[in-house]
Amino acid sequence: VQTYRHMALWTLQGWIAMFFIAAGYAKITEPMTNLIALMTWPALVSPALVRGVGIAEMALALGLLAPLVSWKIGRPILMVAATGLALLEAAMLVVHTASLDFGLAAVNLVLLAMTLPVLLGRRHQS
Repeated sequence: VQTYRHMALWTLQGWIAMFFIAAGYAKITEPMTNLIALMTWPALVSPALVRGVGIAEMALALGLLAPLVSWKIGRPILMVAATGLALLEAAMLVVHTASLDFGLAAVNLVLLAMTLPVLLGRRHQS
């Protein structure tokens, strides 16, 4: 049972990391006009904030994979990254809901539903 739980958590971590590496990369590299066409909020904030969110998303995504290098060193990084992503997902859920962008709100709800089990499942492992 423990092995299946461990594999399920790694699977979630991989999916979340892939999503946020891609999303962060898009926020860093895409022209603002493209991002505004895809999402409402980039039109309401500075381009620097959008790019900063992209960098944060990529850094936190890589943090989810830190235990691949060393569990002892990587686990605390994983916990910080999972917490940061959960907070970011919750904040963006509110932003997308407030701007009536229900499709993106649903995506953030799914991401939050994937991140919370990682955060809770990894908190007591040593």
